[in-house]
Amino acid sequence: MSDANETPRQTPFDRRMLEALICPLTQTTLSYDAERQELVSKAANLAFPIRNGIPIMLEDEARVLDA
Repeated sequence: MSDANETPRQTPFDRRMLEALICPLTQTTLSYDAERQELVSKAANLAFPIRNGIPIMLEDEARVLDA
């Protein structure tokens, strides 16, 4: 049984996926931001979240990058 005070562990992102993934809007390469758990598309000015080790490559889920 898990302790109620225990913080949930996040499934790690497999960096090898970066070789296969591209931005769904611009078809350009992505960079990985480990601290924020995001895949960043500089061309689209968006950051796609990674949840439980799975990249969410939907424009509606992406965060607009700060200028």
